[in-house]
Amino acid sequence: MAETLLTGADSAEYLQDESDFDVAPALNLGDLDITTDEFILDEVDIHIQANLEDDLVKEALKTGVDLRQYSKQVETELQRIEQASIKDYIKESQNIASLHNQISACDSILERMEGMLSSFQSDLSSISSEIQTLQQQSVSMNLRLKNRQAVRSHLSQLVDELVVPSTMISVILDSPVTEQEFLEQLHELNSKINYAKELSFRETLACSDVQDIVDRLKIKAVSKIREFILQKIYSFRKPMTNYQIPQNTLLKYRFFYQFLLANERTVAKEVRDEYVDTMSKIYFSYFKSYSGRLLKVQYEDVADKDDLMGVEDTAKKGFFSKPSLKSRNTIFTVGPRGAVLSPAELEGPILIPHTAQRGDTRYPYETLFRSQHYALLDNGCREFLFLSDFFMVAGNSALDLFNSIMGKTLSMFLKSLSTYLSDCYDSIAVFLCIHIILRFRAITVKRNIPALDKYWEAVLELLWPRFELILEMNIQSIRNTDPQKLGVLDTRPHYITRRYAEFSSAVVSINQTFPNERTHTLLGQLQVEVENFVLKMAAEFPSRRDQLIFLINNYDMMLGVLMERAADDSKEVEGFQQLLLARTQEFIEEILSPPFGGMIAFVKESEALMEKGQLDKLRNDEARITQLVRGFSSSWKQSVEALSQDVMRSFTNFKNGTSIIQGALTQLIQYYHGFHKVLSQPTFRSLAVRSELINIHHLMVEVKKHKPNF
Repeated sequence: MAETLLTGADSAEYLQDESDFDVAPALNLGDLDITTDEFILDEVDIHIQANLEDDLVKEALKTGVDLRQYSKQVETELQRIEQASIKDYIKESQNIASLHNQISACDSILERMEGMLSSFQSDLSSISSEIQTLQQQSVSMNLRLKNRQAVRSHLSQLVDELVVPSTMISVILDSPVTEQEFLEQLHELNSKINYAKELSFRETLACSDVQDIVDRLKIKAVSKIREFILQKIYSFRKPMTNYQIPQNTLLKYRFFYQFLLANERTVAKEVRDEYVDTMSKIYFSYFKSYSGRLLKVQYEDVADKDDLMGVEDTAKKGFFSKPSLKSRNTIFTVGPRGAVLSPAELEGPILIPHTAQRGDTRYPYETLFRSQHYALLDNGCREFLFLSDFFMVAGNSALDLFNSIMGKTLSMFLKSLSTYLSDCYDSIAVFLCIHIILRFRAITVKRNIPALDKYWEAVLELLWPRFELILEMNIQSIRNTDPQKLGVLDTRPHYITRRYAEFSSAVVSINQTFPNERTHTLLGQLQVEVENFVLKMAAEFPSRRDQLIFLINNYDMMLGVLMERAADDSKEVEGFQQLLLARTQEFIEEILSPPFGGMIAFVKESEALMEKGQLDKLRNDEARITQLVRGFSSSWKQSVEALSQDVMRSFTNFKNGTSIIQGALTQLIQYYHGFHKVLSQPTFRSLAVRSELINIHHLMVEVKKHKPNF
């Protein structure tokens, strides 16, 4: 390190040399105090170490060059280079001067361009303000355009609505109302009338210019429409006219009435009143005539107050009494009359009276009632729909208008029905009429036609009380029946019970669709009276056997009729099934008693003692037992044969007779089985007669041979 440092003399010489080359004076660092603590030797070491890392220094140190000599060489080289550089500058002085001039020229050009750009900038500022002004003008013009377009639209509509074209005038004045163009121009005229009314409320001056023309066209249109509609209404009055055709025509021009209603209410009211008056008379005349002609084809033989369920067939009437029905049973039998409730006949074509008269055909009242009211239903529904559509009414207004037309006809129907019911005693006819009305009411509900609802209720209020009255009269007639006045006693089914069976089954079968509790109650009362009557009649027979035969025959007949036409689970069927079963069991005991009574009594007595453990009391009855065993073995076949024949002769229903025989033989086998069981007890095992008992299985085989085949 000592070798690399310069001595003070060397430094002075070096500085002197530098001054010779106009080198800038050395930087004055002030007085350095290297003895102070602030001087950090570590940093000096770092700088020295960094210099030693230099490649040239390394090479110089490596070759052992003298640094002073090396420094002089460097200075000499620098001087040489400086001189060469000065010569180059002098050599290129002209070019440098030319470059200077060019730079000066460029500066002047750039200065002019800066001026131009400044001018452009000021011009652009003025253009921006002009564009903003133009934009404001454009917005203002656009707003004025929209306002003018809106005004034009309103003015155009106003002009179009106010202007009455010549085509409209000529069509309204000259064309028939049935022409399509008349209807189209009428719509246009109606629109102009409404628009003119609207403008008149706004006090628009232009409206007065066309008001007179519009009014005159309206008057002409109203006149032509009034004449057309009244002409169609008057055509209804012609004899043999099918009024549905002109009605359909009016529906095609329903706007005519709408035009009258909107522009001339007086004429509209006149038209409606004329229609109401005309149709009211037409319906009344038609239905009055039709109802009168229907009554001419009704059966001449009708039930009267003496044709009741409990009245005996042998009853005699006064001299002036009208002849009764040939057979009262037809009054209580529905038979083919029930077909009137079938869907095919219920809504079938109505009767044509003159056709029936030519063929000498007669019908029961309920058939005429069905035809009459189906015609009312059909016409009423159609009329209500027409009124709602053509006269534009709904709700209570439509019902009031309908009643003003059909009210007189409906009152006539109710009066006629009331007159008929006051002298009617045919309960089946009345009950069928009730269910006809119930079904017709359901049809009108399905069609959503409420016009006839009140009429249906009024009819039912007439029919139900009459039906209940006739039913109560029949109940009372059975209650008051005197069995001793009914002729010769007979074990076969009584005609009164047959009447009841037919009537009850008819009412129950009809009542299934629309059940009524009042009807069930009255039928229950009637059943109680019939049961009491059957018991009173049975009491007239001297023997219990005949009483039972009579009861079984009547119960079986009533049950058979009821099960054939009514539901198997009805109260009437269930009640008679229980009665028939009880009387049948009693009758079986009754017919088994004569031939087998001794054995049956012994079995019952023995079984009672066995339950008490006192069977030894019969130990001494050997003779009795022997007689029973031998008597049964010798005569049971003949007794069973006689029993079967007797049963088949006693009962009118073959199936019922065979069922009773089966029940009797089954009961006989059970008794004989019980007889076997008693004799097998230890008390009787020592009896020798036990060997003569018939084998129970053999007995069953033999009994089957005596069962009737069916």
